[in-house]
Amino acid sequence: MLKTHSCGELRVENVGATVSLAGWVNRRRDMGGIIFIDLRDRDGKVQVVVDSGRSQTAFDRADQIRGEYVIQVKGEARRRPQGQENPNLPTGDIEVAADEVIVLNPAQTPPFLIDRDENVDESLRLKYRYLDLRRERMQRNLTIRHKAVKYIRDFLDERGFLEIETPILFKSTPEGARDYLVPSRVHPGKFYALPQSPQQLKQLLMVAGYERYFQIARCFRDEDLRADRQPEFTQLDLEMSFVERDDVLDLTEELVIGMAKTASLVPLTTEKFPQLSYREAMERFGTDRPDLRFGLELTDISDLVADSAFRVFAENVAAGRPVKAICVPGCGGYSRKQMGELESMAKAEGGKGLAWLAIHPETEQIRGPIVKFFTVEQLIGITERMEAKPGDLILISSDRRSVVYSVLSGLRAEMAKRLGLADKQELSFCWVIDFPLFEEGLEDGHFAPSHHMFTMPKREHIPLLDSDPGAVLSEQYDLVCNGFEVAGGSIRIHERPLQRQIMELIGFTWEAAEEQFGHMLEAFEYGAPPHGGIAPGIDRLVALMAGEPNIREVMAFPKTAQATDLMSDSPSTVAEHQLAELHIQLAVKEPASK
Repeated sequence: MLKTHSCGELRVENVGATVSLAGWVNRRRDMGGIIFIDLRDRDGKVQVVVDSGRSQTAFDRADQIRGEYVIQVKGEARRRPQGQENPNLPTGDIEVAADEVIVLNPAQTPPFLIDRDENVDESLRLKYRYLDLRRERMQRNLTIRHKAVKYIRDFLDERGFLEIETPILFKSTPEGARDYLVPSRVHPGKFYALPQSPQQLKQLLMVAGYERYFQIARCFRDEDLRADRQPEFTQLDLEMSFVERDDVLDLTEELVIGMAKTASLVPLTTEKFPQLSYREAMERFGTDRPDLRFGLELTDISDLVADSAFRVFAENVAAGRPVKAICVPGCGGYSRKQMGELESMAKAEGGKGLAWLAIHPETEQIRGPIVKFFTVEQLIGITERMEAKPGDLILISSDRRSVVYSVLSGLRAEMAKRLGLADKQELSFCWVIDFPLFEEGLEDGHFAPSHHMFTMPKREHIPLLDSDPGAVLSEQYDLVCNGFEVAGGSIRIHERPLQRQIMELIGFTWEAAEEQFGHMLEAFEYGAPPHGGIAPGIDRLVALMAGEPNIREVMAFPKTAQATDLMSDSPSTVAEHQLAELHIQLAVKEPASK
């Protein structure tokens, strides 16, 4: 080994020892006859003193090096002079007096600074990702990820789970997003699909009798990207036999709490996650991914405005459409321009407009374009229901329930951002349960599954599949943290007749179901146990624990929002002979690589 110690390892107890270190030059300071080098490796940094009076050869060599050179240093660990200690550095009480400096590899000047966390254009960071990964922030994030994954493996192993790998090349089946397809050379015209998740395979492992399975699974989805999406991502895939919903929830909760305590930089707010029904989450927050770090909850005021002179509200209430509002503290003085911005946001979420009331902070007079349509008693009733105080702003929406939810949840998030309510450094988890089995409305005359087609309906609701499928609730559950869904799962269907019924409701003929899922349906005839599972997203959980807004910050080599890799310049064209081997002819001609 070129090093006897890591750069971040040395302490006062090492004083007097002869050490050999190797790493990157983080900073270099020339003080005349003495050169100071901050030497960095993955473990940390240490100060190296190269004194011409101690070793002229080492000094001459150090005089040639620059930032990001890879060097080896041999010398003596000693205490720093009194008053020159660095309390912000774990190695800040000692330094290494160099006897020998060896350049292992020189380096060009990097396109951005490595030794400090400055704002750098993300495209530049991704193009030079191998340099970006040297930065302290990225090394910290990937260390958190390692600790989290290690905790998962140890936790589940102690509880009798087996880690089992499932295929990356599998059959294309409809699971919600577009598949990434892989052409088969030996079977012309046929394709494998990269797994969107190991959903079918983990259920088959339950049929196979493994009872407790997990996998740190790579998943692939060809879908439009955003901050918390990537074309390839990692999830903890977990499945258990002979369990009910609360068994899965309790185990997952214990796992996530322990993982956060072990690896997270952001503290937990509670050690018992609250449970909200889907309906409660939508009624209170307008979304099934509620951020519980702040209030601004939706409040129904339909009964207070049903008899008002404001026709929009009165007619909507009469038609069964709700009138809901949120109260935003301290924003009653918003200008016309600011209110116009909020109205534009409401329209972008599907609303026809935005009604509002503002309370003057001193006179307590209520203003707003709809004030004239309400009696004093009605206005007092609204402000009391909203618990509004002088200086507050009440934002009101009335439309179809789904539109009201969308408008007010969007405004809730926006106002929390403006007021800094969502900036709290905390992890606020909750469970959302009792989802509808099917999405609202019909698709091509058939129902669309809310989660996926293998989700078990609540047992007491199975009779409703024949009479009122839209009223059926499911055994689906989501884990939500800070407004993000971080895990989703369900108790699964394990009986062939029930699975067939669900498939027919969502539009599969039995012939099509047999073609796509025949392997699963046949397996259910060979003694499939009751089972259920969950799939926490490792990228999102680690990003939250690291306090990062984007999952790209906790992935070693992510893609851009356009699903490109700037470092390797992929996706790229391939040679004509490769396409010919796969029996593929491109409809769009591009220059092929040679």
